Amino acid sequence: MRRRLMTPAFHVDKLKGMLPSFLTSCTNLIDRWKKLTSLHGSTEIDVMPEFHILTGDVIARTAFGSSYEKGSKIFELQKEQITLVLEAYNSFYFPGLRFIPTKKNRRRYKLDNEIKEIIRDLIRRKQQGMQNKLEEDLLSLLLQKCKLGDQFASHDHNNCLTIDDVIEECKLFYIAGQETTANLLTWTMIVLSMHPSWQKKAREEVLRLCGKETPGLNNINHLKIVSMIFNEVLRLYPPVTLLFRYTKQETNIGGMSIPAGVETVLSILSLHHDPKHWGHDATEFNPERFSEGVAKSSKDDQMAFYPFGWGPRICLGQNFAMIEAKLGLAMILQHFSFQLSPSYTHAPRQHITLQPQHGAPIILRCL
Repeated sequence: MRRRLMTPAFHVDKLKGMLPSFLTSCTNLIDRWKKLTSLHGSTEIDVMPEFHILTGDVIARTAFGSSYEKGSKIFELQKEQITLVLEAYNSFYFPGLRFIPTKKNRRRYKLDNEIKEIIRDLIRRKQQGMQNKLEEDLLSLLLQKCKLGDQFASHDHNNCLTIDDVIEECKLFYIAGQETTANLLTWTMIVLSMHPSWQKKAREEVLRLCGKETPGLNNINHLKIVSMIFNEVLRLYPPVTLLFRYTKQETNIGGMSIPAGVETVLSILSLHHDPKHWGHDATEFNPERFSEGVAKSSKDDQMAFYPFGWGPRICLGQNFAMIEAKLGLAMILQHFSFQLSPSYTHAPRQHITLQPQHGAPIILRCL
């Protein structure tokens, strides 16, 4: 039900309305980088935290009608929460362990309560604001479908969210929306630094379609080379490397019968690097694979590209993420050239999402 209620928030018309917020966040990033490079014309920046600020600001503005500064506390708490969750997931477990009041368990519960309370405060403020005017950010759209005590905000009583449902969706959107797009932009900067010829091709395309003007939605929809590059980056460095699915009924996959009630795991990383689907150069960066689109990208024309999942459970925020990423990269290419710092060490690691373990130090030069 949640998925059905949230889908309208990501329709094309809604995304068009979010474009000014995207542009504000991207312009702030460009202005900040220009200041850093103004003295010598170039500077070294770890772009990974920079992109986390960018994507966090976009989420705060489009989802909650605020700026990154107001939502930064939630991001900080959720990052600590992720670290503690991963630690618990990878450690020895016995039944009932989570109920024992250890120091870290107490911290986990405290973090969860703090995050929920901050979001509850956001919801209260948003409800007050909605009494005077109808807003179009994600939180407002969710609250329009929310049960408020014994009252329904929506006339469809059978398709309403509770406040707890809204809180969980906000938590998910904060962390998923920030991490995935930030990682995509980070890996793209790294890869284009490693392959300057593709950086040049992408910049030429952006300048041909947009010049030095601020890109519009129509411009970025026609960025074919940039789209090919993003798809190849998502193939090599998918933000989520594993997909978990639960069988509700007996299912046949590749001739293998899987009974109901079984959790299955799809290794996206293995699939995206499989020579059977991608050829002998499966581990190499080659955006040309996507020159005829995603459907014809793999060697055997089998669907082997799953960065956002597939089918009825495909990521709702896919278009949101790609518009944000294309706009951000296009504006960077308009104003800067870039290369890897000598201090960069290539070491991808899994930490909820696939990240460069030692950051992404990049040397930026103003154009």
